Amino acid sequence: MSVQASALVTSRWLAEAARLHPPKIRILDASWYLPKVRRNAKNDFRARHIPGATFFDLNECCDRSSPLEHMLPSSRTFADYAGRLGVDADTHVVVYDASDFGIFSAPRAWWMFRVFGHGRVSVLDGGLRGWQREGRPVSDQPPVRRDTSEFKASLNRSWVKSYQDIVDNLDSKNFQLVDARPTGRFRGLDPEPRDNTEPGHIPGSISLPFHSFLSPSGHFLPKEHLWALFSDAGVDLSRPLCASCGSAVTACHVALAAHQCGHPGVSVYDGGWSEWYARAAPQDVISEGRGKHL
Repeated sequence: MSVQASALVTSRWLAEAARLHPPKIRILDASWYLPKVRRNAKNDFRARHIPGATFFDLNECCDRSSPLEHMLPSSRTFADYAGRLGVDADTHVVVYDASDFGIFSAPRAWWMFRVFGHGRVSVLDGGLRGWQREGRPVSDQPPVRRDTSEFKASLNRSWVKSYQDIVDNLDSKNFQLVDARPTGRFRGLDPEPRDNTEPGHIPGSISLPFHSFLSPSGHFLPKEHLWALFSDAGVDLSRPLCASCGSAVTACHVALAAHQCGHPGVSVYDGGWSEWYARAAPQDVISEGRGKHL
């Protein structure tokens, strides 16, 4: 792992760093939205982004051969993608998104850089929403083309859980599984945002919705509040922890929140509920609603 950066940076810090050390900073807009939101992240970026930012496409930097959404790419694919963005070992990457939540998909990009060995990566606390509320400028100009850099990626496999890992954990209980989806989807009462998938949860998993980590302003809560959230939900931060959601995007909020609490090694179930519902036996889809039937 390369030199570690603070997981969260303020708008003020970013504005100063981009002004004083522009060659060392890469600002990446990692916006992504659920399909039924009907919001196009690329079009939004073209219309409005932080000056100097480049778009980081979660749907492009992924395993394109998988039927599941934005599964992790190979180390080589990630290295090539990051290099084309001008990122090398000495680059401090700052990711943000334009969600109304303040922070939604940016932690996924943060976790991806970390899982491939790049520790110089931070999330802009409050996202584009917070940046604009502070009166900072936005741009509609195309990003400046960056020279390709050499980026070396090495996947930390211990931070990635597969379907079989989750199946095995049903009996072994080697790690705690935290689900970051909203409570209604976890319980099986509110619909999933993807077709052909019913809501519910994996046996033994713990509900801790991603938005509970955020203040009304869209900023991450202070460390002591994050600790209380984990504790109240029954999560023991001294034990191994894996995060899940629909497709491993908001799961990374759990990883970021735990990191803020001194637990930097949270793994992520990359297939998420989308894979689990498709593959699991009906008895392993826990739901107060329809569940899964043969």
